[in-house]
Amino acid sequence: MPTQVHALSVSTLALSAVLALGAAGSSAATPAAAPTPATAGASATANRASTAAAPAAQLIDPAGLGKLLAERRGKVVVLNLWATWCVPCLREIPDLVALEKEFAARGVTLVGLGMDDPGTLTEQVEPFRRKNFPAFRTWLRSEPDMDALVSVVDPAWNEILPTTYLIGRDGKVAKKIQGKRTLEQFRELILGVL
Repeated sequence: MPTQVHALSVSTLALSAVLALGAAGSSAATPAAAPTPATAGASATANRASTAAAPAAQLIDPAGLGKLLAERRGKVVVLNLWATWCVPCLREIPDLVALEKEFAARGVTLVGLGMDDPGTLTEQVEPFRRKNFPAFRTWLRSEPDMDALVSVVDPAWNEILPTTYLIGRDGKVAKKIQGKRTLEQFRELILGVL
């Protein structure tokens, strides 16, 4: 239990740091097109107000992920690998939720895959998701080995977070994106798959 409480504290601190940096400003040079942490926080607040809450996060194994993706065949799936401790992940989730809403009528759906420890679902991951990203539909790996789950779509995944896969209507990976992207970059990449 102390480990889970500590992990929750670290995750909460990570999100707080993202939002605090945006409020205080940053001395580091940032590209003009890149959203600041403050705008990411504003996006999260706007999404909470305008989007219905997603179902609670659940554990998923490789067979379950295969079934989940098969059920979405015919749609463009944005499969996002994230973790509560991954600051770049937390910055891009509001943009991904907004893009799912923007492109839903064109058959785009977002699936989150949490890479946190499987034992942290009820004490950490779900409360964190519910508080910060209530419209984000996500699952959490059920096995200790992250690669076992991700190998369903990418046997060569190198454990970089965030990683996002754009899966075409045919069920095949059309694009692998590693590292945080801006709303505009994701929009352009999704349009390329549609």
